[in-house]
Amino acid sequence: MTAMRRLTALSLTCLLTVAACTVEEVTEKPCDADCVKEQSACGAADYAGLIGSNIAAVTLPATLNTRIIGPGMAVTMDYVPTRLNIETDGNGVIIRLYCG
Repeated sequence: MTAMRRLTALSLTCLLTVAACTVEEVTEKPCDADCVKEQSACGAADYAGLIGSNIAAVTLPATLNTRIIGPGMAVTMDYVPTRLNIETDGNGVIIRLYCG
């Protein structure tokens, strides 16, 4: 094997090893007492029945601070405990509600 092939093989092996080591599984932690208190700040629990509904068919109070988040949509990282975030899938179906 030539030096160039060895170097290429070694580089590829290192790259694959590093890539395999940096894969991180992201899981959502269960909601504890603090989480439940946070979720009540925006009323997320009160609107849990909306999950599975199409956002276009939902009527929310005009005074409710909401943010509707579609798939792949860029959102700011600011945290507003009283804001209800409504996540929808590609068809506009509500899949998640949370404060922030």
